[in-house]
Amino acid sequence: MEYLKNWLKSSGQAMMAKSDFCQLWLTCASKKEADKIANTLLVKHLVACVRQMPVSSDFWWKGKIDNSKEVMLLMEGRLDLFNKVEVEIAKAHSYETFVLEAVPVSRISKGAKKWLENELE
Repeated sequence: MEYLKNWLKSSGQAMMAKSDFCQLWLTCASKKEADKIANTLLVKHLVACVRQMPVSSDFWWKGKIDNSKEVMLLMEGRLDLFNKVEVEIAKAHSYETFVLEAVPVSRISKGAKKWLENELE
């Protein structure tokens, strides 16, 4: 086990603990799609909360600048669940290439920490 820990450290990766919380960001094509993804992730306890916000996005796509009205999901989760979250999103998302990002939480209030520990898988 010590060998694995050393390898992970030397490769720039760290072992994730069940207390490594994160915020997950994802844009969806529509409110309907956002609702479906949010519900799936909540039912499976892969996220504890999903906030939905309408956004206007400008981006490069297939060699040109494009824009779109989208729904941004900001979700409360845990880093060790990222792969499971990504698999579920892939089943329901309409985009050829969706962008799911995890931002580690460096500090969290005691009450929120307890809530996340109780609600996540």
